[in-house]
Amino acid sequence: MAVLVAVMSAIIWGSGQMVNRQYIKALFFFAIQMFLIAIELGTGTLALLMGHVPLHFRNAGLFTRGIWGIITLGEIERSSSAVLVYDHSVMLMLGGLIALAILLAFFVIYQWNIRDAYTTAKKMERGEVESSTSYAKRILNDSFEYIAIAPGLAFVVMFSLIPIAFAFLAAFTNYNSHNIPPRHLVEWVGFQTFRDVFNIPVWNTTLVGVFQWTIIWAFAATFAAFTVGFLQAILINSKFVRHPKIWRGILIIPWAVPAILTMLLFRNFFVTSGVINQLLLNAGIISSPISFLGSVGWSRAILIIVNTWLGFPWFMVLVTGVMATLNQEIYEAASIDGANRFQQFKSLTFPTIMAAVAPLLIMSVAGNFNNFGIVFFLTGGGPQNPNYIMAGYTDILITWVYKLTLDHRMYNFASVMSIFIFIIVATVSGWNLLRTRAFKED
Repeated sequence: MAVLVAVMSAIIWGSGQMVNRQYIKALFFFAIQMFLIAIELGTGTLALLMGHVPLHFRNAGLFTRGIWGIITLGEIERSSSAVLVYDHSVMLMLGGLIALAILLAFFVIYQWNIRDAYTTAKKMERGEVESSTSYAKRILNDSFEYIAIAPGLAFVVMFSLIPIAFAFLAAFTNYNSHNIPPRHLVEWVGFQTFRDVFNIPVWNTTLVGVFQWTIIWAFAATFAAFTVGFLQAILINSKFVRHPKIWRGILIIPWAVPAILTMLLFRNFFVTSGVINQLLLNAGIISSPISFLGSVGWSRAILIIVNTWLGFPWFMVLVTGVMATLNQEIYEAASIDGANRFQQFKSLTFPTIMAAVAPLLIMSVAGNFNNFGIVFFLTGGGPQNPNYIMAGYTDILITWVYKLTLDHRMYNFASVMSIFIFIIVATVSGWNLLRTRAFKED
């Protein structure tokens, strides 16, 4: 009996609940099925069946058209303005993703409908009876948190997960400046773009060079800011410094000022006609302006210096907070045992601070790995490297992706780079999460 009821609900939603005499629940599931059918019919399939539009998948409803579109990416390109019926590959892919996301939501309800019919029939065989009202109250109590987050989850899927999925799928197409819809159709090419990135010399050279600098930049920028912040915290918390709160307030100003203003200000300092060159010329130190942002070494050093200026106050406050929690009795015991200040710092202060900030250091490295703003606003990725394709000496992976998309419309190659970045950052972040005490305790 239970199996038969489940099969009935699998064909007509709610029919199994109707047999179980749960009429409100049956009406609910049936209404969901009718809504699903109404979406498909109302968005094109009804007109198609009535012969109002030509018989083709592109004229069908949301779900049929979406599945066809994401599989084929279209069949007719708009070779001229005279072509009135054409396919837009990008819109078809995006529409297909939206259709699949909505179908997935309906599939979850479909599964719920079948499982509910089966379990309820089993309970009735055992003599247990639960009304639709009691069931609704139980679901509300047991699953309130899921019901509450459902609207937010829907927005996350539509405005976050679908764009991410679109960017991911673009890596498996030939979507670039040579294939811009609707004039040209985009086609699935499998892993061809991945092979091109790693096998074509100019792409391979650029990837290796940009990746190496990204790694150097991420670690150098993080540890430079941490070192300066760490030293500032140690000095300010020293008993020889008077009015530490005033000094701490002054040193936190670089963090309080909007970062973009600081970057643009430093850029104006270091341009050829900027303040730094004028001061050096007036002091007679140099005879001609230095091209700070046009030199590979200088531009990279300036990036690290400016990032240190922006980042050290955060580490200073972080280390200060850790130091405020240190147990002073341990230090008193160490002094009694004959340990001097350096030994106390080496064996007590430094290990304690590092144990507390190490996860945040790792996350800062991951953050600097994708630190788009400082590179874009300070150097723009320059100076240009003649051996690179669409990248400069100070470009990191994320700024290279930006140039590939907005400047050169190489969307498929940019998507491959985005996947590459995601794998690295997700690996570092996941490894860091697995090491946290909260995750281990959970």
